[in-house]
Amino acid sequence: MDGATHHTPDRGRIEIKVRSIDQLFETMDPSPFIEKDLDPEAETFIVSWARELPRSVPLALAIHVSEKPALESSEDDIEQAVRNYFAYRKKLARNQFRQLMRTGRMSALIGVLFLIACLFTSEALGSAANGSTGRILSESFIIIGWVAMWRPLEIFLYDWWPLRATERLFERLSRIDVEVIPGWVSARS
Repeated sequence: MDGATHHTPDRGRIEIKVRSIDQLFETMDPSPFIEKDLDPEAETFIVSWARELPRSVPLALAIHVSEKPALESSEDDIEQAVRNYFAYRKKLARNQFRQLMRTGRMSALIGVLFLIACLFTSEALGSAANGSTGRILSESFIIIGWVAMWRPLEIFLYDWWPLRATERLFERLSRIDVEVIPGWVSARS
């Protein structure tokens, strides 16, 4: 599989060269053609180029095929298969985001309850024990309580951004225009 990309101001065109159209799809996938998974290398290539292109331009995929296919697949079927695959990936990314938010909410609830318990323990130790040992224990519980909030804060401040960006990228790719350019026609001429 070989590829290059060219884009014009109004369209982000990704070009990929394959021997046969089957090389674009996962060969072990028993699904009907329009529901097949993309080959992992093809997906990585397409996704990496799509990430490089401006979000404001519509995407197009030009597939240069050098060998005539054994079974004729229409360009519409190929486009539908590519779009279906990325729509499925978008759904998976959305589910990952939802799961992350559930984890964040549960972590926040546990963290807040633990923080409250640590603050009460700190207060109790601070008033019961005098001297530097009591103060160290009291401060330690305050620190431990706030450290317990680290993961929920990390989720809500940082972890969700990449998942949303991936979901938006797959949304764009689920609407990609696909053009199949047969190389066997020009090879005979």
